[in-house]
Amino acid sequence: MIENTFGMNIVPENEAQRLEALKRYRITDTPSEDSFDGIAKLAAQIFNAPISLLSLVDAESVFFKANIGMGKATHANRGKSLCALAILDEKVTVFEDALKEPCLMSNPNVIGDFGLRFYAGAPLITHDGFLIGTLCIIDKKTRIFTESDRKILENLAKTAMDQIELRRSALDTIDQLTQANIQLSTAQKDLENAVYELAEFNIEIEATNDELNKVNTELSRAYDVTVILNSNLEKSEQRLKSFISKAPVAFGILAGSEMTIEVANEVILKIWGKTGEIIGQPFIQVMPEHENRPYADIFDRVFASGISYADAAVHIAITSDGTSADCYYDFIYEPMKDKLGQTVAIIVIATDVTDRILKRKKLEEVNQQLQIALHAGQLGSYKLDLRTCKMDSSEICRANYGVSADARFDLEDLMQVIIPEHRDMVTKNISEAVKNRLPYRAEYQIRWPDGSLHWMSASGLPGYDAEGNPVTMIGVTLDITKRKNYEAQKDDFLGIASHELKTPITSLKATIQLLSRLKEKQNHEMLPRLVDQAANSMEKLNALVDDLLNMHRISEGQLELEKESFNVYTLLENCCNDIRFAGKYNLMISGDAEAAVFADEHRIEQVVVNFVNNAVKYAPRSRDIYLNIEPADGYVRISVRDNGDGIDPAIQPYIFDRYYRADHKGKKYSGLGLGLYISSEIIKRHAGEIGVESRPGQGSTFWFTLPAALPE
Repeated sequence: MIENTFGMNIVPENEAQRLEALKRYRITDTPSEDSFDGIAKLAAQIFNAPISLLSLVDAESVFFKANIGMGKATHANRGKSLCALAILDEKVTVFEDALKEPCLMSNPNVIGDFGLRFYAGAPLITHDGFLIGTLCIIDKKTRIFTESDRKILENLAKTAMDQIELRRSALDTIDQLTQANIQLSTAQKDLENAVYELAEFNIEIEATNDELNKVNTELSRAYDVTVILNSNLEKSEQRLKSFISKAPVAFGILAGSEMTIEVANEVILKIWGKTGEIIGQPFIQVMPEHENRPYADIFDRVFASGISYADAAVHIAITSDGTSADCYYDFIYEPMKDKLGQTVAIIVIATDVTDRILKRKKLEEVNQQLQIALHAGQLGSYKLDLRTCKMDSSEICRANYGVSADARFDLEDLMQVIIPEHRDMVTKNISEAVKNRLPYRAEYQIRWPDGSLHWMSASGLPGYDAEGNPVTMIGVTLDITKRKNYEAQKDDFLGIASHELKTPITSLKATIQLLSRLKEKQNHEMLPRLVDQAANSMEKLNALVDDLLNMHRISEGQLELEKESFNVYTLLENCCNDIRFAGKYNLMISGDAEAAVFADEHRIEQVVVNFVNNAVKYAPRSRDIYLNIEPADGYVRISVRDNGDGIDPAIQPYIFDRYYRADHKGKKYSGLGLGLYISSEIIKRHAGEIGVESRPGQGSTFWFTLPAALPE
C-alpha cells in the first residue's frame, strides 16, 4: 500500500497504461546487471554524488535496478521515494535544497535520519512515451544544479532507457528462439516416429513439414531482429561517445599498465595541452614532462590497488594562445575492472571548479580585510531584520553597548539601552532611511547595565526584497565616548584658555594705563610696584603662550629634541631656584648622584619644573618636596613626591590627557591644565614612560623614566 508523504497526487492519469508498459519490459525484481550498474556509477562519478539509483516505479513500490551508495536496498515505498515525483514530469526533477520544498516537509527521507538534502532525477521514457522510472542522483548536502547538469543527466537517462529497450528486445528474441527450439524438438520427435511409421503417418509428415517451414520463418525473423539489435547497439555506442566528447567535464580512459590513452574528450585534451593525435599512445610517451609528477604515481597506485582516488581543487596552469592561466579542477581516478576483478583501465574525470575557487578566495580575502578593518577600528557590525525586529550583532557591537556575548540583543533591547531623550530621534532616523532608501546615521547616548553613560555612533543601509519591501538593515556601530569627551574637554579648554589669557592681559592693560598717567612723575612711589606688577603679568602671559605653542608643536609633530648626555643630579640641583629662593619649600634630592641620561636637558628640566610647580600648587602644606633618582635596567627613573591630599584613583588614568583638568573640590587654580600633557609627550618622544602613584590623604609621586647614557 502506498504511504503518500508528499501531500499531493503522485499517480499519473495514465497509470494503468504506464504499468502495462513497465510490465512488458520484465525488469522489476530482477538481479543487478553490469550495464545498468555502470550507468549509475558513471552518473555518480560525473556529478561527484554519493548516491545514484536506476529505479523503476511499480504500482506500490520503487525497484532499484542499479544502486550506487544505498547499501543493499532494492525497494522503497512509492509514497516515500522522490522517484515517484520524478515520473510526473518529462523534464528533470530537481530539489537543490529539500528542506525548502513544501511537498517534502513530511517525507521521512528528508526529515528523518537519512538526511536527504539534494535530489535530481531524469525520467526513463519509453519509445511510446510512458515514464516508467528514473535515473537519479542524491546527496545529503544542498547543491546547485545547472542547466548543463540537467542535460547531462537527461542524456544518461536516455542511454539507460536504450539499454532497457535492448534488454527487452533480447528477451523477446530469446523467447522466440526458445519457442523455436521447442517446436524444432517436437518436429524432430515427429520425424523419428515418421521413420518407423512412414506409411501410416504420411499426412502427419506433411504437417510436420509445414511446421518446419514456420520454424524457419521464425528463425529468419529472429535473425533480422538480431541485426536490428546490433545496429541499435552501434547507435547507442556512438551516442555515448558523442556525449563523452561534448561533455563539459574532462573525461579520459587510460588502458593497461602502460596507461595507453584509449579515450580523451576535448576538455581533458585542453588540460593536457594536446590534440586528439595522442589517442592510442602511452600517456608518459606523449607527455614525458609528467613522468616525475604526482599524476604518474597516482595512476600506478590506482591501477595496482584497484582503489579509486579523488583530489579536490588541484591547481593546473593551462596555456592557451601563448597565455598561461591558473585553473582548478576536482579529479577522480576510477579503476575499470574485468569479470575477474582485475583492473584493465583507469577512468579519469575532472571538473573545472576555477570560478568557485577564485570566488571563494576573493570572498575569504574580502572577509578577512573586513574583519581586520572592523577590529582595527573597533567597529561593531549588526544585521537587523526589519520584519521581526530581531538583530544579529558581532562581539564588538555587543561590547559597545555593554551587553554580554550570550545575552539577547534585539531592536527592543537596543531602544531600552538608549537614553529616553534620544529614542525618538533614533526611531525617526531609521524610519526615514528605510522610507527614502537612504543610509541611516545617528549619534546617541546609551546607558550600560552598570549605569555608566556612553556615546554611540551608528550607521546602516536598508535592504529590500524583489517586491521592494524593506527586509533588513546592515550596518556598523562605534563607541565615540572618548571623542565626545575630548570635544567637551576641548570646549572647556577654550573657555579656560580665554579666561586665563584675559586675566594677565587685563591686569597688564590696567598697569600700563596707570603708568601712562604717571609717566610725567618719574619719582612717584607707585612706579616700582606698577613695573613689578606689569612684569609679573608678562611672565604669566609668556608661560601661557609657551604652553599653547608647545601643545601646537606636539600636535603638528614639530617638537624638536636636542639630545646629549648629562648628569641628572646636577640638573635637579640647578632647576627650580625660584622656589628655593622663596624659602617656603625644601627640595630634598636623593638617589644616584652619578646617574646620567641621553636626552634634551632643557625639555627634561621643563618636565621636572612642571612636577615641582604642581606639588607647590596642589599640595601647599607639604613643605618638603622629595626628588629621587633611581637607575633601573638601562633606564633612569626620576620622581617628585609631595605629602599633599593625594589624587583620586578614578581620575589617575586621565591625568596626562590633553585638555584634562581634575575637579579640586571647589578650589580654583590658574593655568591651562596642559603641563602634564606636554610633559607626557616630551617623555614619550624620549622613548620613556611617565606615571603617577597616589592615594587620597597620602600624597602623590609623579615619575618618569629616560634611557641611561651609554658609558664613554
